[in-house]
Amino acid sequence: MNLGGDLVQGLVFLLLSVVLFTIATYVKDFLTPYKIQEQLGKNNLAVSVSMTGYLLAVVIVILGAFLGPAKNFIDDIGKFIGYAVLGILLLNISRFINDKFLLRKFCNVKELIDDQNVGAGAVEFGAYIASGLVVAGSIHGEGGGVHTALAFFVLSQVALIVFTFLYDLITPFDVHDEIEKGNVAAGVAFGGTLAALGVILLKGTVGDFIGWRYNLINFALSAGSSLIFLPLVRMLLDKILLPNLDLNHAISRDRNVAVGCLEMTVAVSFAVILYFSIDFDLGF
Repeated sequence: MNLGGDLVQGLVFLLLSVVLFTIATYVKDFLTPYKIQEQLGKNNLAVSVSMTGYLLAVVIVILGAFLGPAKNFIDDIGKFIGYAVLGILLLNISRFINDKFLLRKFCNVKELIDDQNVGAGAVEFGAYIASGLVVAGSIHGEGGGVHTALAFFVLSQVALIVFTFLYDLITPFDVHDEIEKGNVAAGVAFGGTLAALGVILLKGTVGDFIGWRYNLINFALSAGSSLIFLPLVRMLLDKILLPNLDLNHAISRDRNVAVGCLEMTVAVSFAVILYFSIDFDLGF
């Protein structure tokens, strides 16, 4: 083991990560119709929550690029930078998808800037985390490339959109209406569930790319299981963990942020348990 060489390589990747993280911040600031620093200076918590999700997603993507298979130092640097830049671009594309499809009934920018809607920021937080996890999984491992990363990114966005419609169906209130009305509890609960969905989708993308049939089946199994599992977890929270509270009333009528945070925590917690306990590789 060459301790000196390993230390130098580690410092190089650390420096590159700082540079990429900084670039990602400026890219988002450039692509948004508002100035992030100006909004933060105005104590805009909605923008802060959304930006926090974006930056955490950037770190997740950088880790996905960094933890890929090692070959030689120069090649590793090139792939690390290339995949990290691709991931950052995809995260910024996901913001437009969030605006047009996930929160399709209103304008995200208006909610974040004019109304300083923390609930809308929380949904963007969760969607960024979900997208970051899937992108990190698709660039981690051998056998794939830019085309596979793009394919699974598109599939993950489709899964997020489908789940948004499903979440609307299983809740007696309109999620979009509640968030537009400034219901932070609804935004936190929904955003947290999107992040939980990302954890499960990560299971279907992480690892080596064996072939389209093999990897698409694994992704489909993870996506399908999430559409069944997450509503069941919500039912568990409502009927068993909070037997003396009506979950839907607490979120929609009472705007109980504490209950919204609990829904987020339970969804993410059980998604992590599912990630480590179930193997979607059925040998196809």
